[in-house]
Amino acid sequence: MNSAAADVPRPAAIGLTKRIPIMARRPRSTKPKKTTSSGGSRAKEGARRRAEQELPSIRKKIDGLDRTLVKLLNDRAKLVVEVGRLKRAAGMPIYAPHREQEVLDKVTSQNEGPLPNRSLEGVYRELMSGSFQLQQPLRIGFLGPPGSFSHLAAVRHFGTSVAFEDLHEIEGVFTEVVRGHVNYGLVPIENSTGGGIVETLDAFLKHHRDVHVYSEVQLEVHHCMLAQCEPKQVRRIHSKPEVFSQCRHWLATQYPQAQLIPAASSSRAVMTAAEECAKAREIGAEPGSAAIGSELAAQLYGLKVLFAKIEDNPNNVTRFFVISRTRAQRSGDDKTSIMFATADKPGALVSVLQVFQGHGINLTHIDKRPSGKQNWAYTFFIDAAGHREDPAVASAIREAATHCHELHVLGSYPRSKRVL
Repeated sequence: MNSAAADVPRPAAIGLTKRIPIMARRPRSTKPKKTTSSGGSRAKEGARRRAEQELPSIRKKIDGLDRTLVKLLNDRAKLVVEVGRLKRAAGMPIYAPHREQEVLDKVTSQNEGPLPNRSLEGVYRELMSGSFQLQQPLRIGFLGPPGSFSHLAAVRHFGTSVAFEDLHEIEGVFTEVVRGHVNYGLVPIENSTGGGIVETLDAFLKHHRDVHVYSEVQLEVHHCMLAQCEPKQVRRIHSKPEVFSQCRHWLATQYPQAQLIPAASSSRAVMTAAEECAKAREIGAEPGSAAIGSELAAQLYGLKVLFAKIEDNPNNVTRFFVISRTRAQRSGDDKTSIMFATADKPGALVSVLQVFQGHGINLTHIDKRPSGKQNWAYTFFIDAAGHREDPAVASAIREAATHCHELHVLGSYPRSKRVL
């Protein structure tokens, strides 16, 4: 045994029979390791050189395809002009919802990607909008001012090549369609959160003999809190009553003390808030007015978005009707809207509903409004699957009328399959 090792004392408290030498460890450096970006820089430089070499040839191919597309689009437009000539000569409507549905269904069924169906549909809606302009310029009435959700739905449905007429009330949309001042009107009928739109239902009570439901539009609706002040300064909030109901829980949590001021439309509310903020600044006061509306309205009227997507239901969808003086043709996948007042006898409403059940017809919507003729008398609104010219639907309507004081078919139209 090495004498030096023998001189090392053994621990007495631990029964070790063998001495294990402890190796001294070098202290770890606390300095951060140097990293080099030279490898990453070289890779990016190589990718940049490849992009510069390959992009011109790819862009050249895109340019060639664009030339082909422009030619094909104009070839299509020439056929559209001929269609318009034939339609005008025959007195047929330029806008045909059943044909629109047919075109969109064919296009999306043929789509193999990578372009998503929603994008392709947007392209074709603009194509059809341009087609309207070539065949016969159209004027579309909606509940204004510009920036309302009705405006947004009208633009997304009809495209940007038609003329839009903003009207002050839903009643005004009906009136302008009846008078022929606009070709079509777009009105909200139902929201997935707030239910039926009473102004539209009441307008049908008055104008059901003069207009027809011609088409159906679904719009995804997201509400925003808009103002020109800080969130904590908001004291008054303007919007449409239906919008307040769709944001009820959020408002109760975030602004329980704020004054909620009803407006004829959400865009009118945004205009009012902007005007009040401007007036407050003129007199040196602190702005405290806000509105609930669309991002489009914020852009149009100079307000900033304080909070986006404040609706209680994130899947908030509003359904609109396109109204017309003419009837829509069958598409093969239709709905029929009916308005009726039952006879004054026990079980009259149940009898009407059972008629549709007996004919195997699904009812997708039911609503009611006071008749306006006598207290506690109501007019009912239903949507039935199928077209009024379908044998089963036609038979059910005739039989249901025997249980009603009055019954009116508001229109048959293609069922909306897409949320815009």
